[in-house]
Amino acid sequence: MCPEELSLAPIHRLIKKAGATRASEEAAEELRRILEELGLAIAKEALSLAQYAGRRTVRREDIERAARTLLRGYYSTQ
Repeated sequence: MCPEELSLAPIHRLIKKAGATRASEEAAEELRRILEELGLAIAKEALSLAQYAGRRTVRREDIERAARTLLRGYYSTQ
């Protein structure tokens, strides 16, 4: 298993921002695992998009397009 990239404190804050009064460590760890997995998938898709466009640099637009592709129905740009 690879080391975690996201710390637990912001994850706890996200859960509380969603309306929870309290969140267990296990809940925060599971949400962190899911968010890291999802973030990595989006980053990989964005990298593919950048490479397809002939670039080595991943741009904001690549991340947005990758998120829209992978999160259809959940993600929309403001």
